[in-house]
Parts: sequence; structure tokens; C-alpha cells
Amino acid sequence: MEFEKRKIDWSTMLIPFAIVIALMAVFMIVPEKSKTMVDTMRGFFGDTIGLYYPILAIGSVACALYVALNPQYGHIKLGNIRKPAYSNFKWGTMIFTSTMAADIMFYSLIEWALYGAETHVSEMGSMQMWAPTFTLFHWGPLAWGFYVILAVCFGFMMHVRRRERQRFSEACRPLLGNKVDGTLGKVIDIIAIFAVVCATATTFSLATPLLTKAMGTVFGFEVTTAITILVLLLICAIYTITVLFGISGISKLASICSYFFFGILFYFLFLGGETRYIIETGFQSLGNLAQNFIGMSTYMDPLRENGFAQNWTVYYWAYWLVWCVATPFFIALISKGRTIRNTVFGSFGWGLAGTYMSFIILGNHGLAQQMKHGLDVTGFIGNGGEMYDAILMIFDTLPLPALALVLLVITMIAFYSTTLDGITYVTSSYSYKQITAEEEPSRKTRGFWAILLIFLPVSLLFAENSLYSLQGVTIIAAFPVGILLTLIVISFFKDCKKWMKENRQQD
Repeated sequence: MEFEKRKIDWSTMLIPFAIVIALMAVFMIVPEKSKTMVDTMRGFFGDTIGLYYPILAIGSVACALYVALNPQYGHIKLGNIRKPAYSNFKWGTMIFTSTMAADIMFYSLIEWALYGAETHVSEMGSMQMWAPTFTLFHWGPLAWGFYVILAVCFGFMMHVRRRERQRFSEACRPLLGNKVDGTLGKVIDIIAIFAVVCATATTFSLATPLLTKAMGTVFGFEVTTAITILVLLLICAIYTITVLFGISGISKLASICSYFFFGILFYFLFLGGETRYIIETGFQSLGNLAQNFIGMSTYMDPLRENGFAQNWTVYYWAYWLVWCVATPFFIALISKGRTIRNTVFGSFGWGLAGTYMSFIILGNHGLAQQMKHGLDVTGFIGNGGEMYDAILMIFDTLPLPALALVLLVITMIAFYSTTLDGITYVTSSYSYKQITAEEEPSRKTRGFWAILLIFLPVSLLFAENSLYSLQGVTIIAAFPVGILLTLIVISFFKDCKKWMKENRQQD
């Protein structure tokens, strides 16, 4: 019986594996044609039907706040245990470090400069006012709303209903019934796994070159694609070892990550010489965001005068959507013993706290160099300079830049490892026909997914895809995930009402 319970579902492992290998081959053999195809598809999903993504983002936050503030839902406890499985600090650090913390650090350093060249920003006012505001908007409540509402849905499924299949298809069961046991369920799970592979690939392909250049600057070696791939394999080795220790290993690494993260924030804030400017600009940006939040959330540029909404806002909502496959499952898993209200506000609180600290401190230091000291980062990128070289220019403004770069490399590798640990743990659970929230996937299964998740990033690095093309991969993969998210939320409300009715009858 136990053997049957833990039996591997080979189709959900091998079909995504085959798709990844096929894509890897296409990107490496015909990079130009594959780039053209991705850009064309991005035009349809990101431009023609781009409104789909902001509607999902706004709807996710509205649903999350509704279940938290409604007494019927807010008081439901995720799991029949006396106190939460993890302390607030451990829980909070795992939420932040196991999401997109490495990406958050990368974009914190340079995103303000990318907005500085946008005509939409100049039309709205000054770069000083709007560039840092848009960073907080695109990494703010609407982004985290995807994670939070799904974490509630999955937490209810895992800890209250105690379902023994930890998959997207199982979360749709209250709505789709036994259809999730057949072909429809397989399709749902394959889409989910493929989306998280695309998310991982986009993340690694964007930020790993920064790690390589930083290491090359400090240790004096020439940066090549081969060296970048070696760095990827190093990260893969670290997170594979950690994930083999299960949740306890992930928890310890998350705590270590948080100390490195605070270390680099301290370095920028107090040793970079712009403490007052950083704090005041952050304070101003938060106020500007609060004042203009609704308008920014619904801006779509119908006349396509600048393309800002399609190139950035739509991309970011899609980016967060593809990460929804794994991260909310992980948040749900570690939220056992907490109420839905606590899970919602705690996830928003810890997630936004870490994200905003990073963007305000790291981003505003770079902005200060541009606005006050004449370091034209925006112009450098606009004239064809790479983002990675621009970031190194910003690090050169710090005292002992080599030391700061070493701290950056260690922190980002640790963040990558923690993020991929959470993803690997969840995708490993997908591989079983049945597995409870209390059981851990086998080490062999976790090792398989740890290695698989590194394949597509390697091919994208070989193909040397542009930022626009990498965004396209994300937007395309996110489209079906948005449909699944809607089905899961509807299923949650239906199942929750049924559960409350059953409890009333028992009472």
C-alpha cells in the first residue's frame, strides 16, 4: 500500500522533461529563428490580449484581501495543530528568500535605470520621482497577490482538506470533479511544470551573467559563456545538496541568506555615502505609489504611444504568474498552523518588507549616482551598454568595491539556492500520484528535478537571447497559468463553502 501511495507518476516527470530537452535543442541549434518565433508570440500574448494580465493581478489582490477580512474565511486555521510550524522570523525569511530574492536583488540594482529611458516616465514627470516609484509598483502588492491567494487555496487543500496529491490539478477538483484524474488533469499538471521551468530559465538567464562578471572583476578572469555555465552548475550543486536535506535544510539556508542580505543592505545604506538621499527618496516613492496606485494599475496605453504597459507592466504580471506554480505551494506548506488571515497579511508583510528594502536601498544608491554625481547609467544602457557592466559601474562608487562584489555574489548564490530549493521540493511532490503534506519526496526525485531545472537556462545562455525575448518566454508560459489560477480560486471558494456546511451539520 505504501509503495503504491508513493509510486512515481512518470507522465508528469517525463513529458515536461521531453519538452524542455526539445526546447533546449531548438534554442541552441536555431537561435535566430527561435528568437523570431518567441518575439512573434510575445506580440500576441503581451500586446493584443495584454489586458488579461493586469485583470488577473487586480483580481488576485481583491480575492486575497476578501478572504482575509471576511470572518467566515479569515479565521480558518490551516492545519489542526496548536501553534504554527515555524516561528514568525523563520516563516518570513523562507517566504522572501524562497520566492524571487535573487531576481529582486538584480532588478533592485538596475531597474530604475531601465525606466529612466522610457518616454512614459518623462511624460509623467521627472525620473527622480517616477523611476523608483515604478520599481515599487511592479514588485508590490499586485505582484505578491498572485502568490498570496494561491497560497491560501493550496494551504486549505493541503492542511484542512488533507488531500494526498499536491498538484494544480488536485486544487481544481472541487470545480472539475473526477475529470482531474484523467487527461485534463495531466494537461493541467504538465502546463504547470513547464511554466515553472520557463520561470527558472528566465531568472537564471538574466541574472547569472551578473554573477560571472562580478567574479571576473574580483578575481581577474575573462568572462565567457562557458564560465557563466560553470557558475550555473555551481549554483545547481549548492541547491541540490541543500534540497536533499528537505525543509530543515531550506529553513537553515534561508536564515543564512537573510544575514547576507542585511549585510549588503547595510553596506549600501551606511557606507555608500547617500543615506539621507536613499531614505528620503524611498519615503517619497512610497507616497507617490499610494497616491497613484489605481491609475498605475489600470494604465494600458491604448494608442500604443510608448509601449510602457506592454513592455513592463504586462511582462511583470506574467513573470510573477509563472512563478505561481511552485512558490505558493511552498508558502502553503510552511504556513501550517496559521489562520488564513495570518497567512495573507503575513505573506504580504514579509514579502513586501524584503522587496521594498532591497529596491529602496540598492536602487536609490544607484539613482543617487545618476542624479547627483553624473554617473549616466541610463545613457550607458541606452547606447548599447550591458546592464551587468552598468551595475559594476555602480559598485565602483562604493568604498572597497571588490568586497561589496564578493558580498553580492555570495548573497545571490545563496538566494538562488534557496529559491530553487523551494521550487525543486514542490516539483518533486508533483512526481507522485499520492503524497501528503507531511511526507517528503524521495532524495532521488528531488535530485532529478534539481538537475532538470538547470537545462533550459543553459540553452538560453548559448542562444544569447535578448531581454525582450526572455520576457517573451515568460509572457507566453504565463497565459495558461492565469486560466488555472482562476479555476483554482473558484474551486477554493466552492470547497470552502462545502467544508463550512459540513461543519455546521456536525455541530
